[in-house]
Amino acid sequence: MKKVFAILLILASALVTLWFYGGRKPIVDYWSRLTKPGAEEIPEKYVTQAELRDVDYSISVAGDVAPEFQLEVKSEVGGKVKALHVEPGQTVKAGDPLCEIDDTDLQNQKASVMTEIAGGQLGVDRAARHFNRGKELFKAKLITKEAYDNLESDYEISKNELAKSQRKLKTVNDLINKARIVAPSDGTVLQVQVIEGQVVVPAASVNSGTTLMTIADLSKLLVNTYVNQVDVARLELKQIVKIMMESVKSESMEGRITFIAPVAVIKNGVKGFQIMATISKPSPRLRPGMMVNLTVPVAHADQAVAVPIASVFRNKEDKRVVYVLEGNRPVAREVTLGVDSLEFSEIKTGLKPGERILTVEPRVLDKKS
Repeated sequence: MKKVFAILLILASALVTLWFYGGRKPIVDYWSRLTKPGAEEIPEKYVTQAELRDVDYSISVAGDVAPEFQLEVKSEVGGKVKALHVEPGQTVKAGDPLCEIDDTDLQNQKASVMTEIAGGQLGVDRAARHFNRGKELFKAKLITKEAYDNLESDYEISKNELAKSQRKLKTVNDLINKARIVAPSDGTVLQVQVIEGQVVVPAASVNSGTTLMTIADLSKLLVNTYVNQVDVARLELKQIVKIMMESVKSESMEGRITFIAPVAVIKNGVKGFQIMATISKPSPRLRPGMMVNLTVPVAHADQAVAVPIASVFRNKEDKRVVYVLEGNRPVAREVTLGVDSLEFSEIKTGLKPGERILTVEPRVLDKKS
C-alpha cells in the first residue's frame, strides 16, 4: 500500500512540474525583468520629461459678427415709395435723404386746411367787428347783457375754430416733412427692403410698419456667441478677448466682453449662455454676418513645471499621479495640478524640471511586452 502511495505522489509531482514549465506561460512581472542586469530599456516613445514652460488656459468659441448699433428705418407716413436715394453699402451722414413717400394726398389735405384757415380768419374778423360794436352799444346801454354775451361767445368760438385749423395745418406739414425720410445717424446702409412704387404701411408702434432699410455703424462691431455652463463661470465683464477671422487667420483683433446673459438658452439643442464682445478696432475687411473665432484667456502660469496632459493619471484613490522613472523603474508619485491647456498641465508640487516620466501607465507596457 505504501509503495502505491509513493508511486502516485511521484506521478503527481511530475505532472505539476510539466504543467508549470511546459503547458503554462511563465508569469513574470515586467518591471522585475527591467530591474535585472542587462534588462531591456523602456522605449523612448513612452517617455517624456518635465520642463519649464508657459501654460495658458483659454476658452475658444465661434461667433457671428454684428453691428453694435443697428437701426431699422421706417416711415411714419403711409403711401407709395416715390424715390430711393441710397443703395446697400452706401455710407450716409445724419440728415442725408434716404427715401421719399408720395405726398400728393397730403398736399391736397394741406390745400384744404389752408382754405379752412382763410375762412376761419374771415369769421374771426367778422366776429371781432360785431363784438367791438356790441361792446360800445352795451356801454351805451343800447343792447342787453345777454346780447353782449352772445357776441363775445361768437367771437371766442371763431378764434377757437381758427386755432383748430392752424393746428391741423401744422400736423399736415409735419406729415409732409416726414414723407421725406432722412438718416437718423451716421452709418452704412446694410439693406434696402423696398423698391420705388411699393406701398408702405406707416409705423404706428415699434413692431409695426414696413421696414424701408437697415442702417448700422460699422465702426462699432461686436461678436455674438454662446458659451457652455461650465466655462461661463470663468468669464466676467470687461474681460479682454482675442478675435480672429476665418478668412484671414493672420490678422487678429482685440475686444472686451460687454454682455453675459443672466440665464441660459438652448441653441442648436445645446444649453448655453449668450456672450457679446465689442471689437475695439475692427479690421476694414470685417463685415457683419462673418464668422470669427473668439478666444478668452482665463488662466496663465509663467515658466511653470509642465508635462503633457496624457502623462497625468488617476490612481485607485482618485488622486492625480505621474509615473517617474527612477533608474529604469517607474514609481507612482502624487502631484498637484495647476493651469491646464489643451496640451500641457502645470505641476505645482510633486515633480521637478528634468525628471523623466511615462506617457502611458505601466500596465500598458505590461501588455505590450
